[in-house]
Amino acid sequence: MEILIDELEESLWVAAIEKNELIGLEIDPADEEVRWGSIYWAKIVRIDKAMDAVYVELDEDNYGLLHNNDTRVKDKKSDAFIKGGDSQIGKNFKTGDMVAVQAKSGYLVSEDEYEAAMEDKSAKVSMDITLPGRHLIYAPFMAENKISSRIKDKKQRKQIQKMLNSLDGLQGFILRASALNTQTDVLIREAQILKEIWEQLQNYFKDKEAQLIMLGPDAMQRTFSDHASSTIDQIDIISMDQYQETEEWCEIYAPDMVTKIQPVELPDHNTELGLFDFHDIIDQVETLFNPYIILKNGGNIIVQQAAALCAIDVNRGQDTRSNLSINLEAIVEVGRQLRLRNIGGIIIVDLLKMKTKKEKEKISEAMNQIVALDPCTVQIHGLTNLGLMEITRKQRTPSLQDRLDIALK
Repeated sequence: MEILIDELEESLWVAAIEKNELIGLEIDPADEEVRWGSIYWAKIVRIDKAMDAVYVELDEDNYGLLHNNDTRVKDKKSDAFIKGGDSQIGKNFKTGDMVAVQAKSGYLVSEDEYEAAMEDKSAKVSMDITLPGRHLIYAPFMAENKISSRIKDKKQRKQIQKMLNSLDGLQGFILRASALNTQTDVLIREAQILKEIWEQLQNYFKDKEAQLIMLGPDAMQRTFSDHASSTIDQIDIISMDQYQETEEWCEIYAPDMVTKIQPVELPDHNTELGLFDFHDIIDQVETLFNPYIILKNGGNIIVQQAAALCAIDVNRGQDTRSNLSINLEAIVEVGRQLRLRNIGGIIIVDLLKMKTKKEKEKISEAMNQIVALDPCTVQIHGLTNLGLMEITRKQRTPSLQDRLDIALK
């Protein structure tokens, strides 16, 4: 696998490619208002009893919505922080209170007026703060260690649990799948780094003014974390600023990758996304903004994004194979498109009709294997008699289309 890091009009573009195929794409617009994973020292400005939530001021320009289930309150008996929600949020918090929160989702557009910022489009935030590393996620308010819920394989979970039990001094960590083949001393080193970062952050949770404390992972960091289980052979970069930032991150979390960072000199420095053009993946990027995708054997899928859901149609086209074969090929591409386009919410996949229960089971099993590769939480809700597969996908950041629209403004 190769990682390409480029810039376009001050926005950061990071692609992951394998055998010349685009398998990951992240974009950070220059004017992003709230980045997923960012930590704020926030001020409660309004309590909404109907929603059992509070609105918080994140900084001078942005507001967030904190639901009761995402609050953490100190238990009087154990002195530990426990999940809120047992009582109304107004009984535990009042306007003017300062709380440390983390953005659960990205937010691209800043509202000019206070009233507008109080709409449902405010960034969702949580007091359950986590700090992501390469192999670990540190959750300082969590008493025990856990295994990532994205790891479904029972054998893998058993192996990771065995590893967890053998580690001394680790508490409040979530192990990612990439930790399975990682040496113990590497995990302990990363755990110490994450704990030290959290301790340093405590010094900023004192002021009476709302402010950004730490930015969430950028496109480069998200890409490295998402592909931590894969072997990265080379990291190509054309910007010296990005070269230094990437080198600094790798020195902390991935020392083994420092030697793989390569500055690239392009023949024409004026070419937009020149690094992507050099690796001949521009066409693949452009197809992500086209609703029509042709499959290798002549079939096709059509992606139609609506306000309430995303509908994906699977069509036979020129493919003369069986419905099952076409569906199995289409599912692989559907999973890839969901990841690359970063489609979230309700997704309905209209498959070619399956004749038998066994064929339906094969389709469901194949889709479960594909979505297991997704860094976001994806749930398969079943296959209806009409051949509709119901899926929900929880986004971390706004969709690729939304991010591109902001990046190119």
